[in-house]
Amino acid sequence: MSEVADTSPLATVLARPQVKVVKMASFGVGEQATVSISIATGVAIVVLWWLVSELGLVPHLFLPRPDEVLTQISVVYRDGYAGASLFEHIRASLFRIVVAGIVAVAAGIPLGLLMGLNRWAKGILDTPIEFYWPLPPLSYLPLMIIWLGIGETSKITLLVLAMFAPICLSAQAGVRSLPIERVNAARSLGATRLQLFIDIVLPSALPEILTGVRIAVGIGWGTLVAAELIASTRGIGFMIMSASQFLATDVVFVGIGIIAICAFAFSAAIRFLEALLVPWKGKL
Repeated sequence: MSEVADTSPLATVLARPQVKVVKMASFGVGEQATVSISIATGVAIVVLWWLVSELGLVPHLFLPRPDEVLTQISVVYRDGYAGASLFEHIRASLFRIVVAGIVAVAAGIPLGLLMGLNRWAKGILDTPIEFYWPLPPLSYLPLMIIWLGIGETSKITLLVLAMFAPICLSAQAGVRSLPIERVNAARSLGATRLQLFIDIVLPSALPEILTGVRIAVGIGWGTLVAAELIASTRGIGFMIMSASQFLATDVVFVGIGIIAICAFAFSAAIRFLEALLVPWKGKL
């Protein structure tokens, strides 16, 4: 007598081979958080700073202790510096950085995309951008003063020139790194030029563009001190340069700390924007 096979649903499920999900090993940093490492590094730097200052390895005039810098922050916050309050200095610097950033983004992104899409645009614009891009801002600072005077226009123009090139070149690189297979697939589905640009080119270039904006913001804050050398009476860069002339090192550290906090806040905002606009970055 032949055996009767058990065809019940439970038996069928048990008889199926169990599928084991294997997670691929990550490469590089991957998804592992680095916040704790960054915090520990910051604490170690502050402790090392305090030890060097406390032991007198560097003259106190040149390296004040961290607690003295914190005390000076409260003094500048309460009494102001060089005839202006701390808020007025920060507001003046933020105004220059924000206006210059808006102008640089508004000009750099379209021109960079155009350079990536059109060889004539690349041939015409690439030479002047590559010519001035490696130059330090201090080298053409005298020209800004001669051409534009000592008002806000020369300061903002100097910042725009410093921030424009990385944004423009990043936008161009984003377009040129677009896989041609993606373009051909969209064309085969009947996409128009406008649809190709909006749905394929721009999303593919957006990660590079945002990276370029983040780099440009850092360069802008680094150029701020040079920009505020131009007959300024307000601004964090002016405060740093004025304090350095009187060897007020603690005030210099206060200004450096404020610039670092502002630059970090701008960078964090751009990273948050990246997470919203390009959530696939680093995962494909």
